Amino acid sequence: MNEKKRILIVDDESCVRELLVHFLNNKGYDCIQAENAQCALNILHQKNIPIIISDIRMPGLDGIGFLQEVKQKEPFTEVIMATALTETSTAVEAMRQGAYDYVVKPFDLKTVETSVRRAFERRQLLIENKEYHDRLEEKVQEKTSELVEKNTQLRLLFLNTIQSLVQTLEAKDKYTEGHSRRVAEMSSLMAKRLRFSDEDVEKLRLAGILHDIGKIGVREACLNKPGTLTEAESEEIKQHPLISERILTPIEELQEILADIRHHHERYDGNGYPHGLRGVDIPLGARILAVADSYDAMTSDRPYRPALTADKALDELEVNAGKQFDPQLIKVFIELYDGSPGAKNGPGVKEVFESIPFSQQSLCL
Repeated sequence: MNEKKRILIVDDESCVRELLVHFLNNKGYDCIQAENAQCALNILHQKNIPIIISDIRMPGLDGIGFLQEVKQKEPFTEVIMATALTETSTAVEAMRQGAYDYVVKPFDLKTVETSVRRAFERRQLLIENKEYHDRLEEKVQEKTSELVEKNTQLRLLFLNTIQSLVQTLEAKDKYTEGHSRRVAEMSSLMAKRLRFSDEDVEKLRLAGILHDIGKIGVREACLNKPGTLTEAESEEIKQHPLISERILTPIEELQEILADIRHHHERYDGNGYPHGLRGVDIPLGARILAVADSYDAMTSDRPYRPALTADKALDELEVNAGKQFDPQLIKVFIELYDGSPGAKNGPGVKEVFESIPFSQQSLCL
């Protein structure tokens, strides 16, 4: 058996195991089956297992507990969790605890194949990266360019993970389809107008892409309710900036944008959430996101109302300048809307907004 291509399939349903084994064997992988976590741990003790595909819901030790055991024993074994669409929040928690990815039942086998291939690539990169660091003192000059290349590839994998998170949210809440990308692009346009550095523009753009990721942890009944929310439902939705922060905190590359994401629903008059910050106490990035987020929300269909026209939405922004929004940022946004004379060369907010369809699925990270 080829250890480099070995995959352990762990699921208490034999039909699920057989489906994956048949498919992956035909793709050139060597698959081993285990009907529960304990059997899988026994196999892991005896054999080198590069990749595991494990169900989350299993009798006895569940998928999360099994993942923790695997990572403790074999940190370079990559684990892909299998879950139902209704359990995506559990899958996100598994990724926080070290899972590489998750696939949703019933399986899209092409997605399974892609996830397995990327998991093998990530495992190889991590092993090579560790080997490199083990001999770093001897070959610093020789290996510097190699490390840069590996870090670039790891960042691409990181961006793939971010894209998966956003697409998971859009699959759960159809009203957010394309929303995050439009907010990101409009926010970065405002940041350029305010002469942010290129690095800070990209940080704010990433914050825009991820600002609503915490809605993964909010019930769909609340997100898609057509009528007025109860007080309890409203409070649940207001937790999403904090959930976003908790999901993203373990990712080192995102530390500098967490405050912008946490506070993008604060109000300039202090009546926002989650902490009731006022005025310039609200991070500038969060104040920018608030303008772009509100404009896009107003001009998009929502379960509780149809979209407003662009003119009506701009009027609402002006009416709420100094109340909900930073008045200086409202001026910047309106100036940029049509690419007004005061704006730098390049597309206006209107052009950027209209270039990203509401059916957009692909996120250009």
